[in-house]
Order: sequence, then structure tokens, then C-alpha cells
Amino acid sequence: MIALLLAVSLYLIGSNQVRARYAVAYIALLACISLPAREFFLRIDGAHVSKGINVLGEVPAYLGFDASSAWMGFFPWVEMHLSDIVGVWLICVATLAIRLCMGLFWISAYTHPHRSTSNSLWQWRIDQMSEKFLIRSKVIFRVVDDLKGPVTVGIVRPMILLPSAMLTGMPVDLLEMLVAHEMAHIKRHDYSLNLIQSLIEIILFYHPAVWWISRQIRNNREEIADDLAARVTGEPRRLALALSELANFQFITPQLAQAAQGGNLMSRIKRLIKPEVRTLNWKAAFLILGLVSSSLTLFAHANISSSNAAKETGTAKDTSAAKMLYRDDDKKGDKRPVIDFAKCRPMYPKESMEKKESGTVYMSVLVGADGDILNTKVDRSSGYRMLDSAVVAALRSCKEKAIPGKINGEYAQIWTKVQFVWKLA
Repeated sequence: MIALLLAVSLYLIGSNQVRARYAVAYIALLACISLPAREFFLRIDGAHVSKGINVLGEVPAYLGFDASSAWMGFFPWVEMHLSDIVGVWLICVATLAIRLCMGLFWISAYTHPHRSTSNSLWQWRIDQMSEKFLIRSKVIFRVVDDLKGPVTVGIVRPMILLPSAMLTGMPVDLLEMLVAHEMAHIKRHDYSLNLIQSLIEIILFYHPAVWWISRQIRNNREEIADDLAARVTGEPRRLALALSELANFQFITPQLAQAAQGGNLMSRIKRLIKPEVRTLNWKAAFLILGLVSSSLTLFAHANISSSNAAKETGTAKDTSAAKMLYRDDDKKGDKRPVIDFAKCRPMYPKESMEKKESGTVYMSVLVGADGDILNTKVDRSSGYRMLDSAVVAALRSCKEKAIPGKINGEYAQIWTKVQFVWKLA
């Protein structure tokens, strides 16, 4: 949904408003990481867990799948194997984090005096450019022999690294424009923002929408640097010529550092030579406004439904206790669903009996307005997978209807909590 809203927003903003496009795309990326972060902190909050709000378990019912649908069993399976999935995710995140650290170490190695040399003439030119770009910190210029492309590194002490081949093989006036582009990155603190972006990509590496949003951010970041460099120097066409010359070098650099050849070089060159002017489509603006309003309305409705479901959640060790709660809530017009394990009693697995396995299975059960058991979810395992599976299978195959719950006096589809005790005689 975030990527869809971003795509429509970028269309409405237009390609010439790169600063607005960059800001909206970066906000979308932060939203992508804030939503799972919020869910994570809510899940580790004991008060939230006790309410029994089952995010994955409620998805099939919200999508309209019936109890016989294969999707009804998929999401509970994901919940049961969530620890394994998180383990795989942690391994991938650790691998990508190590790769990021190695890249940072690789870049920092080039800043060492043994790997790079200074150039007094170009350092003087960098100091002059710093005044034009209103950069207060000292920008260091270093020449590297085996570097594949010009990059900008550093947060506290920004540094521009330039390959020696470019210093001798490119005209000075064009090279100055490329350096001006790097100065624009320093002015905007793009190295820090790019590092934060890389960390978000590591955490959400599995989501294609995040990679698409990230690509939009990088393309817009390079275009903003082009605009700033062209405005400060007053020569956009020379910058376009410098980018065209840079394309001949066919450099490839890591995304950890800001490089002049980032983004789509050809589109950047065309944009500098002939900027696109486009007016806002007001019909499309009203369309996106309606889409956003509808999305917010659905989101608010989902939150209210989840809140009501959380209020209706109860825990009953046996049927008699559940019926007592049912009668007590009758005065308020709200009733919890009641599941009678005497009619849906699980069979003790033979192998579990031989191994003398016992324990308590804590379940969340979705009961429909007609009393059908639509979905089940293991909240807390008994410690033995066969015992957990036996309870789940018994509830799903039960032909007896449960006593449906009510909200405001009307039958409703509600999640409720039950527990089943496995105990050997």
C-alpha cells in the first residue's frame, strides 16, 4: 500500500520536482520500517500480548476466505513456524550487515595516507568550492590509484576520493563539474542518509517494494545533486557534458558511497540539457486524495475491529466456566463465543502417550457469527508439537457448532481464547 501511494504521489508531483519526490520517497521508506518496528514493540509488550490480537490469523477471515480454504491453514502454519522464519531472517540480516561493514571498511581503507595521496592544487579548488556551497566543515581531497570511480565518504570529516586515471584523462573544466556534484552530496549530508537507507534495506531485504522505493530515492538524490551543482556553478550544460564523459569510463562503485555516476546517467544528462516542465493533473490529484481517504478509513475500521475483537477475547479452562462468562456478559449485550471440548475432544496421540508427553495448549479460535470454527492459532505451545497439532486438528474437524458471540446484541465473528490440558492418568 505504501509503494502504491508513493507511485501515485510521484506521478502527481512530476519529474521536475525532484526535491519533493525525494522527500516523499524517503518518508515512504521510513514508514516501511516504522510499521514493523511498531508491531515488534507492541508484540513484546505484555499487555498487548495478553489481549490476544492475532494479526496473521485474522487475515484469511478479513479477506473473505471460508473455513475450507487452503489459506485458512496457511497463516496459522506461519504463526506456528514463526520462530524458524525469524531465525532465517536473522541469518540473512546478519549476512547483509557483515557485507555492509566490509564495504565500509573497504572504503575507509582508501582514506588512509598509504592508499591515497593529496593534491595541493585540487585541494585549493575544493576549498574555493566549499565557500560557494556554504560548507563549513573542511572537505579533504585525495587521489587514489586503484579506485574504480569518484566517491564521497565521511560524516564528520567529508572526503572526496578521485581516481588518478580521471585526474589525468579528463579535462579540468569537466572534472570540476563532477567535483561540484560531489560537493552537493556533502552539502546535503547524503552520505549519512544513504547509510540509514542501507540499514533499512538490510532489515527489509525480503520486500520488493522497499527496493523499488530505495531505487527512487537514489535516482532522485543524484538529480538533486545535479541541480545543486548546476545552480552553484551556473553551467548545467557543462555538467551534462561531464556526465557524458564519465559514462565512457564505465565505472562501478559500491552504493555505500556517493558517486557521480549514480542513478541513470542518460536520463540525468537529458534532464540537464532539456528540463521537463509539467503541470499538476488536478483530476488525478482528486483521485489520489480519494484513494488516501479510503485507505485511512479502512485502516481505522480495521483498528476498531481489532480493538473490539480484543475486548471480546476470553480464556476458559472448561465449558462451564465459559458459559458463566457468557451469561455475565449477556447483561451488556456482548457475549464471548463458547467452545465445548466435550463435543470436539482431541484424541491423545499414541506416540505422545508412549513418550509420556503432557502440557497445556493455549489457543486463539475464530468463531463465526453462525457458530462455525473458522480459524485456529496456537498462542502458547504445550512444548510438544504433536499435542498442539492434535488440538488444532480436533477444532478444525469438529462438526459441532460453537455458541457464537455477540457485539452490541448482534451475532458477530469474534476471536476467543481457550486452553486444553493434556494430562496422563
